[in-house]
Amino acid sequence: MTERPGIPKVRAAKIADVPLIHHFLELYATKGNLLPRTMNEIYRHLRDFFVIEIEGHVAAIGALEIFTEDLGEVRSLVVTEEYERRGLGRLMVQRIIAEARQLGLRRLMALTYVPEFFHKLGFVTVNMDTLPEKVWNVCVKCYKYNQCDEVAVLFNLNRP
Repeated sequence: MTERPGIPKVRAAKIADVPLIHHFLELYATKGNLLPRTMNEIYRHLRDFFVIEIEGHVAAIGALEIFTEDLGEVRSLVVTEEYERRGLGRLMVQRIIAEARQLGLRRLMALTYVPEFFHKLGFVTVNMDTLPEKVWNVCVKCYKYNQCDEVAVLFNLNRP
């Protein structure tokens, strides 16, 4: 079966994608939109990542990080400027939700500067204190820990 031109294809990230994933994350980290990740960290967590390809070009990336048997997180969500406003962020989050459900997680969270985007997908804003798995495993190591300006959102995976 051949791919139709212009149709987005979501797939698991591959080793060959790591330099481009790193580039996108660095680019958006310098804008203050997300936290940077090292190449080594991306290699170690490669199985967490998905990419969206359009006609052979990576147009978006995202990752599912697992904290416990209960909680996962949407991380490193980036849609390249060229492909913004085409529904690729939504497509990526829907893929991550499907993966989280398949794995048996019950909750999926994200830290974001655009909670409205996540609200449209069924996430609700919550207090960071309700996510100790994230706070004590990741946030305490972040340079923004004492002045975090991101909004925590949560999705209940047990509902349809």
